[in-house]
Amino acid sequence: MSSSASPSPAPLTSERLLLRPWTPAEVAAVLGEGVRPARWAADFPAEGDRVIAGLLDQQPAWLGEYGHRLIVERASGLVVGSIGLFWPPRDGVVEIGYGVVPSRRGRGYAAEATRVLAGFALAVPGVHTVVADVEPSNSASVRVVEKAGFERFEPAAADTEGNVVRFRLTSR
Repeated sequence: MSSSASPSPAPLTSERLLLRPWTPAEVAAVLGEGVRPARWAADFPAEGDRVIAGLLDQQPAWLGEYGHRLIVERASGLVVGSIGLFWPPRDGVVEIGYGVVPSRRGRGYAAEATRVLAGFALAVPGVHTVVADVEPSNSASVRVVEKAGFERFEPAAADTEGNVVRFRLTSR
């Protein structure tokens, strides 16, 4: 993966979390092509993080300001998950995806990170809606988006993909 000369985007923060951009070295480490950083939770990366790292390797623009970020637990300084926007928006709508490692689940981190990144996205000119697709059987993920303020909606039939429930958060 080639490195970019542009400055790294500023991290986003909440009370307990820091959302910071991935580095090319971290992408390589997740893909098994580099050294594992010491500041990762023991169970990071999870399978979803490996999928995202593969996408980041193919879409380096997603490492930019509006792309994917690592979720860092501020108290420990450890990376405990990842979250991201699938940029660019289409007609003012951008999709969000997230994941927290098993050792840190049940603490509200995913909902907290989702609120922060969705709020960031909705402040971007031209973005009016953030959507999340959730498998109906994944009750924990349904709770994440609900706690983050998203509402369930029924998209047009052509806009649905497989067996998912769609949630959205809109700017008011």
